Amino acid sequence: MEPESGTLPSRSPSQFFLNLSRNLLLAYQSFGVVYGDLSTSPLYVYRSVFFGDLTDYQTPDAIFGAFSLIFWTLTLIPLLKYVFIVLSADDNGEGGTIALYSLLCRHAKFSLLPNQQAADEELLSYKYGPSQPTSQSPSPLKRFLEKHKKLRTALLIVVLLGASMVIGDGVVTPAISVMSAVSGLQVQGVGLELSHGTVLLFACVILIGLFALQHTGTQRVAIVFAPIVILWLISICGIGLYNIIHWNPKIVYALSPHYIIKFFRETGRAGWLSLGGVLLSITGTEAMFADLGHFTAFSIRLAFVAAVYPCLVIQYMGQAAYLSKNITSIHDSFYKSIPEPVFWPVFVIATLASVVGSQAIISATFSIVKQCHALGCFPRVKIVHTSKHMFGQIYIPEINWILMVLTLLIAVGFQDTTLVGHAYGLACMTVMFITTFLMALVITFVWQKHIGYATIFLVFAFIEGIYLSAAIMKVPQGGWVCIVRYGYKDIQRDDGNFENQLIQSIAEFIQMEAVEPRLSTSENTSFDGRMAVISTRSNTTLTVSDQLDSTSSAIQSSKSLMLQRLRSDYDDENPQIRRRQVRFQLPSSGPVMDDVVRDELLQLIQAKEAGVAYIMGHSYVKARRSSSYLKKLVIDIGYSFLRKNCRGPAVALHIPHISLIEVGMIYYV
Repeated sequence: MEPESGTLPSRSPSQFFLNLSRNLLLAYQSFGVVYGDLSTSPLYVYRSVFFGDLTDYQTPDAIFGAFSLIFWTLTLIPLLKYVFIVLSADDNGEGGTIALYSLLCRHAKFSLLPNQQAADEELLSYKYGPSQPTSQSPSPLKRFLEKHKKLRTALLIVVLLGASMVIGDGVVTPAISVMSAVSGLQVQGVGLELSHGTVLLFACVILIGLFALQHTGTQRVAIVFAPIVILWLISICGIGLYNIIHWNPKIVYALSPHYIIKFFRETGRAGWLSLGGVLLSITGTEAMFADLGHFTAFSIRLAFVAAVYPCLVIQYMGQAAYLSKNITSIHDSFYKSIPEPVFWPVFVIATLASVVGSQAIISATFSIVKQCHALGCFPRVKIVHTSKHMFGQIYIPEINWILMVLTLLIAVGFQDTTLVGHAYGLACMTVMFITTFLMALVITFVWQKHIGYATIFLVFAFIEGIYLSAAIMKVPQGGWVCIVRYGYKDIQRDDGNFENQLIQSIAEFIQMEAVEPRLSTSENTSFDGRMAVISTRSNTTLTVSDQLDSTSSAIQSSKSLMLQRLRSDYDDENPQIRRRQVRFQLPSSGPVMDDVVRDELLQLIQAKEAGVAYIMGHSYVKARRSSSYLKKLVIDIGYSFLRKNCRGPAVALHIPHISLIEVGMIYYV
């Protein structure tokens, strides 16, 4: 995988154009995955802004002030903060709060999670890329944070809170996007004026179809969804230009921040609370960073600067121009601002775009869950890689279906996009606030910039803190987010894939050792300092014969009498299962093989034919008898439920159940 820093390495003209074409293709695909959520925000922003106390200030000046707030919010946070700064802080191509935490832990001793390699715990930092002269001594702030465990614990809790909020976004986003789009069917005098129950049923059907498409993978979904988002952006841009020219061209004056000051001077506390609606104009921005593993930083930047940002600004400006002359249409401002001849085409595009809008946070949820799982902070789940070229493009079936169920419950339970929007805005702004805090640490400890740069960057935290305070005030009105930890239980299978892959990997490693002196030249080193994967699958590797084996031959493959008896009993109980037999042999023809390599491979084949038994530890945690009732409830019931319903190590590694021996250990805490 190439560095995801967003720059195009120009080693040669052909390489330059290859990278450029690849990034242009990824930029095109990013429309269908990353920007669907952000681009559909005009469906519900103005309605949410003028909800509650601000209904008493529905004047042209308030409309101008609201648009000015939206414009500067879009400019400062998505454009300046994320596009120009945050997207540069990738962790080996991955983005999100967990990726920032992992990046920090590689450059400082912040991690509280157990390390699998004892030798790694002695390292001060991990770095990739060309070697650079290190600083004379770590900064006092770094030493202070490394010394106090409580601060490192607080850092981990903040990171996990950010990850939980992203998962919460994955539940709320599809509901608000689809419900906002189909609400056009209820617009009086324009839509079909369907009942609320019919529209809700229509939204649920669309949501089920959306999650059913996820198994096809990010690339295929992006290719299908990208034209929809591009057509949507062109539509809202055209409608915005029409409304500016037709209704009120003077709306361009609202680009001045003077109207923001005037807005708060007139509205006071009600204007501050309306920020909970203004922040909905940037929901989906966090997906730009969280979806970084699915694309490249350059492609995401290109799509936003060239298309998404200007189209959104023009659309919000056009809606404001329409509302300044039609104050009573705030509740359905988007659909009523559409010229009547093009209403139905735009409605169809809006409905399709709202479905696409949910894709950004769904893909981001997959990435965050994978990162949490890698750090040991999430139950084991099945991760399916859907692309041979982009390692970060993944699909997690269990997460997908649980998100679908929770999204349907949100849609049916709230039945109001304004209430859902309050929960949505709180979750999104919390993630952005945490990202700003982590980025300040990255600027200081990873990029090794002066602490003054980090202090300047924390200006974004002050701005986001104001928005977050307004969103918190919406908690009684629906601004609460339920975060669910979950797992599942798999059916054990007699699957030998893990064993066969292990044998093949060991054989390749044996041959790689033999040819290592020839492959260790400077030409084969990785340009970005990452581990280079050298393929040794040639004519000298083991040949594989695959056939259906009979029960008797399967039993005789092991020298263990106990294992033979167990296999015999298992086959008697399951006569419908026919086991696949995979045999490894040395190639009879091809290049001459080194005698040492041949002997080691023959020993490996003999060990495989003798049979393999796997011994794994299985730990149980229980509360002491003297523990409090709350501790017993959490450990003996809550933790035990999660442990029993999570994917076990044997299932995750595809270890044959018949060859597995588990050694149990009970810990009383």
